[in-house]
Amino acid sequence: MSGKKVVGLRCRECGQQYDKAPIHVCELCFGPLEVQYDYAAGPKITRELFESGPLSMWRYADLLPLDGPPTVGKQVGFTPLVRAENLGRALGLREVYIKNDAVSHPTLSFKDRVVAVALSKAREFGFQTVGCASTGNLANSVAAHAAEGGFEAYIFIPHDLELGKVVGTLIYGANVLSVQGNYDEVNRLCSEVAGKYGWGLANVNLRPFYGDGSKTFGYEIAEQLGWKAPQHIVCPSAGGSLVTKIYKALQEFSKFGVIDGVPTKMYVAQATGCAPISTMVKERTEIMKPVRPNTIAKSIAIGNPADGYYAAETCRKSGGWAEDVTDEEVVEGIQLLAQTEGIFTETAGGVTVAVTRKLIEQGILPKDESVVICITGNGLKTIDAVLGTLNKTIPIMPSLASLEEALAARAHAVPAAPAQRQELVAA
Repeated sequence: MSGKKVVGLRCRECGQQYDKAPIHVCELCFGPLEVQYDYAAGPKITRELFESGPLSMWRYADLLPLDGPPTVGKQVGFTPLVRAENLGRALGLREVYIKNDAVSHPTLSFKDRVVAVALSKAREFGFQTVGCASTGNLANSVAAHAAEGGFEAYIFIPHDLELGKVVGTLIYGANVLSVQGNYDEVNRLCSEVAGKYGWGLANVNLRPFYGDGSKTFGYEIAEQLGWKAPQHIVCPSAGGSLVTKIYKALQEFSKFGVIDGVPTKMYVAQATGCAPISTMVKERTEIMKPVRPNTIAKSIAIGNPADGYYAAETCRKSGGWAEDVTDEEVVEGIQLLAQTEGIFTETAGGVTVAVTRKLIEQGILPKDESVVICITGNGLKTIDAVLGTLNKTIPIMPSLASLEEALAARAHAVPAAPAQRQELVAA
């Protein structure tokens, strides 16, 4: 793409203009900054332009904020959009799809999209050291892409993060700082770090560029549906950016004539133990009340989300809604998706599936319209969340007689509930 397309940054609140730079907050009103483009400076935006591109998120490079080609994360994106017929039958939905970033390359979450953009932009700005504040998935992705790109990395995480996500960050050789505090406290520290040390922090001073990587999630949904927008999208929300960027992506496609209109209603999914955006929408207020997280869904446990107001606004202006679910419902959502579609999602995905079911039960989601459920991370990262709910393996000896004895015992046992169905696995 041509670097002329990216003309600078603009405050989302007061409209103040800034040059391209690693900054994220307006000096006048402290509002968030977003990337400004001049799309007339590049090639005409058409379906054919995208279809001629690579099978990755970079087929949409002309809508992303880089001045040149990407230098890290070249294989990220274009994850499957799965027609979930089994899940649809379980939920009573006629047409439901799973956008499955649980298989994202390289770290199994949608954060690979935003990091590929952020660290490629960090290279353009000349940073040698990068980092982030993270509840897990972003930590994994920044560490992996930093290793690929030859950056030194400093990753700041809450001290109680799931072990799988800690290991999934340390393995790449990053410097991992375990902070005695929750994510919001970690994030405040990182804002000070960016100012003092001049590092390129993905979700701090690189945030405007980083955030636009999420647009590719929405672009792919529309293309994979045959160049049309779905009628409903249910999306997990932590900082609140993803739901806004998916909707922005669909609006851009409509503006360029790539799709015919955006009938899409957007829905925020949160855990009850950390639901500031959901609460804001349900109370029909423009005031977001920060909370102290208390949920197993740690990857979306941000009590004071930076884009919370904009996420709630996206729900309202699209005609959508927001809902939250208990930890027990989160686990049920994980199991339901696994046992209907063979997709193992982390707790954030359990939130999204469970919220979808709740919205259907409330009569908010119609059963005869197209619904896309956003799955943003892999269940192998959060196995502790489901360990206590699974049945044990069935021990047998290496003989047919022992197997037959086990089968006979199983046949006479009281059938387990579908969510706790026991599989015959050799110990």
